[in-house]
Amino acid sequence: MIFIVEQLMLFISTALSYLSTLFSPHPRQCHDLTLIIHQTNAPPNQVYEAAQLYLPTIDLINPSTRTIQVSKTPRQETVKVAINSGEQIADTFEDINLNWLYVVQTFPSGQVTRRFELNFHKKHKDKVLTSYLRHVVTRAEAIKKEEKILKLRSVNSPSRVDLEHPATFETIAMEPDLKTKIVKDLDRFVRRREFYKKVGKAWKRGYLLYGPPGTGKSSLIAAMANHLKFDVYELELDGICSDSQLKRVLLSTKNRSILVIEDIDCTVRDMQNRKSEQPTFTLSGLLNFMDGLWSSCGDERIIVFTTNHKDRLEPALLRPGRMDVHIHMSYCTPHAFKILASNYLGIQDLNHHGLYGEIAGLLESTEVTPAEVCEQLLKRDDDVDDDDADAALAGLVNFLKLKKLEETNNIDKPETQEGSQC
Repeated sequence: MIFIVEQLMLFISTALSYLSTLFSPHPRQCHDLTLIIHQTNAPPNQVYEAAQLYLPTIDLINPSTRTIQVSKTPRQETVKVAINSGEQIADTFEDINLNWLYVVQTFPSGQVTRRFELNFHKKHKDKVLTSYLRHVVTRAEAIKKEEKILKLRSVNSPSRVDLEHPATFETIAMEPDLKTKIVKDLDRFVRRREFYKKVGKAWKRGYLLYGPPGTGKSSLIAAMANHLKFDVYELELDGICSDSQLKRVLLSTKNRSILVIEDIDCTVRDMQNRKSEQPTFTLSGLLNFMDGLWSSCGDERIIVFTTNHKDRLEPALLRPGRMDVHIHMSYCTPHAFKILASNYLGIQDLNHHGLYGEIAGLLESTEVTPAEVCEQLLKRDDDVDDDDADAALAGLVNFLKLKKLEETNNIDKPETQEGSQC
């Protein structure tokens, strides 16, 4: 019954949309042709997404305009505008007059569909389908590069936000040799399209980030995205019920993107422990997703897996072609601390600071994460000036001494199962 109602609603909406154009400033004639450009997720419709970026660059406000969408995030310097449902935009390309209409429909079931309708004279069909639409897509790609708008998306839901994480390879606390290795690997990957094609290998690369919580795995992912200008997709495997759904998820991601799967060890263990009657994907389905035939659906993609316990992963997951690069995210080192001191306290040269030698020694003999160090650098007593870097470093020394004392006291205690739960 709901299906019949939705189809009726769709028919009525389409009819109303058509009737509205008859009385619009740009009425459609019998010799006109209309292209319907639907929003799709698996795979995404590149023309639809290109139109979203392209249309605001031409004149959105014309004599027939009634409403426009306006938005601005805290990090954006200017207000952004977008076409609203039911509004039309006129465009001209090589003496061809074109008219865009944006339509949003909501059905009783809660389903929402979005589409653009592009209207023009039939005689220009070939040029519009080739030159004009190519122009729209090319211009949209240029806009993305100019504005550097990265997106953070959830594969399991339609939610999407701007990725505004400030992490870069200059600001993350990591050993310089490891940073250089990662940057070189990323740069080599993106420039080897023809090489991957020549050797018959899918143009993708897998990374495994492993180490204790708080060692900067999420910051490294953000730094990778900002370096490459890739969108980030987050995939929660707990929400995947079958191998076929896993394939649809892969198809929903775009080229030049990073797919993030966190705590992969917990996911695999939970999958194996589930009762047989509970629907889930299989390990073979996951492996095929990583390096089988379905992994070749799309180009220039990076898959990042994270785990706190590398030793718990199936050996089949770890081999090259699935997880090509293994990156150990370690506890805070003296060099990493120098970067944090520069970021948080503005100290550019720690070598000559009176407390640095003591801090370096404590860091080398104590297991403390960069996240814990950052928290100490952010702390301030009510009677201490926020800009007092010496006081912040003195507080860190006290924290590290207590941390080392706790570790010493725990040496003779039996091992616990702390951190074993996912």
